[in-house]
Amino acid sequence: MKAEQVKELLKQDSAVQLLEQMYGRGKAEENAVRYEKAANGFQEKFGDKEFEFFTSPGRTEIGGNHTDHNQGKVLAGSVQMDCVAAAAANGTETIRIISETYKQDLIIHLNDIAPDNQTTGTLPLVKGVLAGLKNRGFEIHGFDAYVTSNVIGGSGVSSSASFEMLVCSIVDYLFNNYTQDVVSYAKAGQYAENKYWLKGSGLLDQMACAVGGIITIDFADAEEPAMRRVDCNFDDLGLDLVIVNTGKGHADLSAEYSAVPIEMKSVAKYFAKEVLSQVKEEDVIANAKEIRKLCGDRALLRAFHFFEENRRVDMQVEALESKNKDAFLQEITASGNSSWKWLQNCYLNETPNEQPMTCTLALTELFLGKIKGGACRVHGGGFAGVIAAFVPKENTEEYCTYINKALGEGSAFIMHIRSQGAIRVEF
Repeated sequence: MKAEQVKELLKQDSAVQLLEQMYGRGKAEENAVRYEKAANGFQEKFGDKEFEFFTSPGRTEIGGNHTDHNQGKVLAGSVQMDCVAAAAANGTETIRIISETYKQDLIIHLNDIAPDNQTTGTLPLVKGVLAGLKNRGFEIHGFDAYVTSNVIGGSGVSSSASFEMLVCSIVDYLFNNYTQDVVSYAKAGQYAENKYWLKGSGLLDQMACAVGGIITIDFADAEEPAMRRVDCNFDDLGLDLVIVNTGKGHADLSAEYSAVPIEMKSVAKYFAKEVLSQVKEEDVIANAKEIRKLCGDRALLRAFHFFEENRRVDMQVEALESKNKDAFLQEITASGNSSWKWLQNCYLNETPNEQPMTCTLALTELFLGKIKGGACRVHGGGFAGVIAAFVPKENTEEYCTYINKALGEGSAFIMHIRSQGAIRVEF
């Protein structure tokens, strides 16, 4: 399509219906504007030529906090916040990506995608994704893309993974006829974060962004994770998922995140294993004294979190599929308590007077206690970023007003689970 066709195309019933599926009822018009801007931006920067639309969502982590990197189980969903791109092949071996949101103009030559000393920012991330795709056999050539994003950056809804999966989808469609699988997408994103950002990421974020809907994944087989969709959404339970931005981003916390898998794996190493999914919890309990000496107390606590969190994922899936709201909320609460007490990813030991995450959790627990319903937990990597609150629909507006007053206007976001993952958009 071309830019001049987009405005009329987005008015068609099929386009409005698709936009409401992706972004929620009543949200078609405001998101149509985003697609128009992407189309006009593409035309302005790259000329009046044919392009395709692509989208990749952010994600919400429902269960399985810091389990994926030790080949555990997770429960996650894609959300309405997304990256949108207008993109087209350019017949060269150079990639140019313009980000409207972050005011970036990136130029990447495909003969120069090896890692270097730059380990932060978008440029090494794109290079890493491209290298990861190339290592997995993807055909890659030059393309132009104009990107806009409303995924909250540095706050736990995976703005980086959303962008990574967007790039993967563009490359797959333009040069591979959409023949590649989403596991390959996810592993390319993980490779970029591990090798180019030096961040010990698992596959949860990338898989949730790539697939769409609510999914549960067992990473016991790292090469072929067992994934399936969960037939439920929070509307079925009379709940809204509200993501609350605590006011502090986590962009500079790679060392904290990397310490979690490192410490968990140190416990696995005690048993001559690589990851905790290969170890039994009863064996860890039986050897707790020696593990504490060799690995430290926090490593032992984080190992216990892993085992119990894995079990909770199974129980959360069962509760969702049986539409058992009380059981689901009970497991969300237990997960949040475990992350706070055992995993210990709600604040930094180095800055005990700065605790936006725990303050937001405390405020939310006080509110939920008064209405005698709902549940909350740390969301995503933790230490900073966002929390997740599952609030009865009749109390959602009141909660958002309450938490926005406490933290600042615009802190609360009501999330919509969308079924579309990283895709080419066909209006």
